[in-house]
Amino acid sequence: MPTHHPVPTDAPVPVDAPVPADVPVPTDVPVPVDAPVPVDAPVPVDLLILAGGRGARLGGRDKAALVVGGRSLLERLVQDVDLGGAVVVVGRTTLPPSGTGRTLLQTLEDPPDGGPVAGIAAGLDALAEGGRGAEQSSDWVAVAAVDQPEAARALASLAAELAHVDDDVEAVSPLDATGHRQWLLALYRRTALERALVALPDVRDTSVRRLVTDLRWHEVDVEAQHLGDVDTWEDMEDWAQRVAHDERHRVLLTGGGCDPGPADRRV
Repeated sequence: MPTHHPVPTDAPVPVDAPVPADVPVPTDVPVPVDAPVPVDAPVPVDLLILAGGRGARLGGRDKAALVVGGRSLLERLVQDVDLGGAVVVVGRTTLPPSGTGRTLLQTLEDPPDGGPVAGIAAGLDALAEGGRGAEQSSDWVAVAAVDQPEAARALASLAAELAHVDDDVEAVSPLDATGHRQWLLALYRRTALERALVALPDVRDTSVRRLVTDLRWHEVDVEAQHLGDVDTWEDMEDWAQRVAHDERHRVLLTGGGCDPGPADRRV
């Protein structure tokens, strides 16, 4: 299993390529941070965020720093849900405020760019060493790729489902519209995930499918609008519109006022 080392939180975020001029991309407009999504979970869940990816079709940009709805994808994930456990970010990216006063851990697989399975291994090590300690670690850990703008809401639904899973269940996941499990938006029983990692000949450049496919799964119905990721600039534009619509709708439902005017429809 690869070693990991802390990443300086003040490290600059590299910008490897300009945003294509012909693609409308949301600007970083500050918006108020709402309270985290309520989580009705029976036990605390640690959160492991994979934030090391760079989109080939996004000009090599740092996905964690991409802005949707006025906040970066990493901000949306760490600020919008509190699962009650420790949080570790795996990747060389700048950490945002947690929004709830929680301490964010950060690590990186060594050597870097080893793929998501190597990132999961490094993240579990960091949680054991820098979280509440191995003896106090949660029995469950959520694994989420950072490029999913509504991952926080999906994770809240998964955590609430833990009250209803059988004792032999080792992983909990939503299914997408095609019926596929979302391995990088899932909750894992820590011991099962660690056992699966040890069984691999090498965690580097290994597929997530190979790591988790043999686990005992429990599928959860999650609203479709909370699923999906960002791989292209077109995805960015689509998510900007979706998030703007959802946030306006939530404001109206909670009595926050009338539909915002054009000047406020910024994402």
